[in-house]
Amino acid sequence: MIASLLALAAAASWGTGDFLGGLSTRTTPVIVVLFVSQSAGALITLAVVVLAGHPWPGGSFVLYGAAAGLSGVVGLAALYTGLSVGRMGIVAPISSMAAVVPVLVGFLRGERPAPVQITGMVLAMIGVVFAARAEEEQAQAEGKRLASGVGYALVSAVMIGLALVFLALAGQRDPIWAVLSMRTGAVTALGVAVIITRPSFRMPARSAGTLVTLGLFDNCANVLFVLAAARGMLSLVSVLGSLYPVSTVMLARTFLHERMRSSQALGVVVALVGVALIAAG
Repeated sequence: MIASLLALAAAASWGTGDFLGGLSTRTTPVIVVLFVSQSAGALITLAVVVLAGHPWPGGSFVLYGAAAGLSGVVGLAALYTGLSVGRMGIVAPISSMAAVVPVLVGFLRGERPAPVQITGMVLAMIGVVFAARAEEEQAQAEGKRLASGVGYALVSAVMIGLALVFLALAGQRDPIWAVLSMRTGAVTALGVAVIITRPSFRMPARSAGTLVTLGLFDNCANVLFVLAAARGMLSLVSVLGSLYPVSTVMLARTFLHERMRSSQALGVVVALVGVALIAAG
């Protein structure tokens, strides 16, 4: 139960961060959004490590974290770009299929969820797709093709899925060091990209504050996911963590006035039933 609650909290935090990221990339280059938010997260995590005196976890765990950072930053770049050029209600659910990667890895590692939990996993993934689904007519009415952002969403699904696997491995020794090493890998890769592309970092103070807030939500989600993976099956917590599009779409509906169709509302209910079955198992 604790692992499920942690994974759901991670999903809510990721979804909020993705909403902020999608909004930010509409006015700010995606590389700037990522570099500022990831750097903010890295500094915060470094402060926690220093102040709390977390011991060095070992080179292999740090390498897993760095691999999570590299794959994660590619996935986030694809996701934020997709959210900015397409409808959030199309891009977010495709990206949420990232859970398929750790689920497969979990099964290969010998994880065997109970039948009721497997049913819940299937319902949760079906539900989240329908919950975040947008109608073609609505997308066309807003001047956006249905296919806009789909390619980016597929890339983000694969890379974020790999990042979850590496992050879970890195967090086996220390969750805070896992997030710090992940952030270090991401910021290093982004720093190289910034040097090559030399984007403008000029932005209003409010936009900078949004990016720092994005980094906080993303950091919090990563820590919560590592804690969940340490207490439960990777396959199960990954599916629960993949429910982040629900919060993304709810925020888009509230602040961007994207309409929710009856099929989307049904999807939310189906996803919640899936969560209940997973927790019951």
